[in-house]
Amino acid sequence: HREGYADAKPHPRATCSTEVWEMKVIPIKPFEAEPWILQKHYAKRMPQIIHAFGLYDTRLVGIVTYGLPASPFLCMGVCGPENKDIVLELNRLCVEDGLKNAASMLVGQSLQMLPKPSIVVSYADTAMNHVGYVYQATNFLFTGTTKERTDMAGENGKHSRHNFGDSENRINRSSKHRYIYFVGDRKQKQNLKNQLRYEVQPYPKGESEKYNAGQSVQTQDLLFI
Repeated sequence: HREGYADAKPHPRATCSTEVWEMKVIPIKPFEAEPWILQKHYAKRMPQIIHAFGLYDTRLVGIVTYGLPASPFLCMGVCGPENKDIVLELNRLCVEDGLKNAASMLVGQSLQMLPKPSIVVSYADTAMNHVGYVYQATNFLFTGTTKERTDMAGENGKHSRHNFGDSENRINRSSKHRYIYFVGDRKQKQNLKNQLRYEVQPYPKGESEKYNAGQSVQTQDLLFI
């Protein structure tokens, strides 16, 4: 992901009246998350999505998506190659502005809806002044910060991990705080934690910035019975 969830402006015809704890988190289709990702998230591009979830107050007020990490080395490196096929990346998170604790509720409940066992990796981008407080609030493990580096630029704005890239044109990749969460029953979680190849470290602190992504996403109302 990258922690930087967008603070989307409230829907022009209806601000949220429901308390966050009364809202519902339900699975959604990737296409339902697409306008939030393309209009609201700072990356402005669709990741590969396997699981998507929406936060509803009769209408969609936030989304979170999970997919396969782009790097096979990450999948093998978290808890060994024997667990590479259960690694997911929380790759997008976006909620409307003014919904206190909504992001952590959305993430926390969606994690419990993922296949068991699963290993979830997510990143907080230091270039966007993100610390990862959403992950800290949902009991992710902090496993260090990646180093800043340069990569080959890809075609059409895509990262070189998705194509052959251009060795003559390099782009900067910022350092990111890496967070990991284990989904499963108590035994599964403990087994995966015992196989974790990264050192668990104290949570980082600092000023974390949100960003206002502009106009609201038009969504349909959903009736809960």
